[in-house]
Amino acid sequence: MLNPEIKDLESSIFHPTYFSSIYQFIKLRQAKQIVYEVNDSYQKQTYRNRCYVLGANGKQLLNVPIQKVSGKQQTKDIKIDYNENWQQQHLKSLFSAYRSSPFFEFYIDDLETIFLKKETYLLDLNLKTLEIISDLLPLNLKYATTKEYEKEVVNDYRHLVNAKNEKSLNLSKYRQVFSDKYDFIENLSVLDLLFNEGPNALLYIEKSI
Repeated sequence: MLNPEIKDLESSIFHPTYFSSIYQFIKLRQAKQIVYEVNDSYQKQTYRNRCYVLGANGKQLLNVPIQKVSGKQQTKDIKIDYNENWQQQHLKSLFSAYRSSPFFEFYIDDLETIFLKKETYLLDLNLKTLEIISDLLPLNLKYATTKEYEKEVVNDYRHLVNAKNEKSLNLSKYRQVFSDKYDFIENLSVLDLLFNEGPNALLYIEKSI
């Protein structure tokens, strides 16, 4: 069971994901108490190790490679694979996609710190991205973590980790880089909102609740 103190605070449970989506941050802002799931079984092709940004060629995947998963490993035990320099690739992709955005220079120095340290575990990396985005927005997102896996919980937002078959959320439009080439693409990584809207990103999130 979850810690009784957490249940009393009407907790909302999320998966900690890599540079989470805008919609996940909307729900995080709305939550009275955030609890991150750390005892689930790892599943491939989810936002656990990926996010999407908008590049010159459209919607672009940034994927964090992981070491081979054997059996039903818990997400908290998943290790990052550094055989390829994915950190440099992701950073290069962000520069290519957003260097012309209004607030890129304002945030990139802080975000670069994520790509300079080699975290061993995917969970630690994801928590770092959530913490730094929380600071930059700024949102004072305090959180707890699960003690064990619960299949059914109140205020369960763990489904937001799924990257397939997403439905339209009808989120408000904001001006994106390459808007002259593409129609508005909603619910990308919160990085897209941050680089394009800057200090107004928090207002956008709060208005979307």
